[in-house]
Amino acid sequence: MSELNKEQVKNDVIDMLKTCYDPEIPVNIYELGLIYDVFVEDNSDVYIKMTLTSPACPVAGTLPGEVEDKARSVPEVAEAKVDLVWDPPWNMDMMSEAAKLELGFM
Repeated sequence: MSELNKEQVKNDVIDMLKTCYDPEIPVNIYELGLIYDVFVEDNSDVYIKMTLTSPACPVAGTLPGEVEDKARSVPEVAEAKVDLVWDPPWNMDMMSEAAKLELGFM
């Protein structure tokens, strides 16, 4: 897979992740800043580094699996794996300007 294709797959995965919402906040998880990075390997496997708003988040047990399923639904993706991390800890500064505007923080 060429670099251009890997970049396109990454963009397609990000677009798909933008359809995934935190149930308590009416903003998608990408704009919330919960997705730290998306890596596309040469074999079309995708690795997603993400966090949650807090370790006590009510969807801590289900959201990473939902993210994997969404990424796996992109036709070019062979396999998807989420690495749930707590460092750096999420904070409101990680939200996009669109998310801050949507939530009335701007």
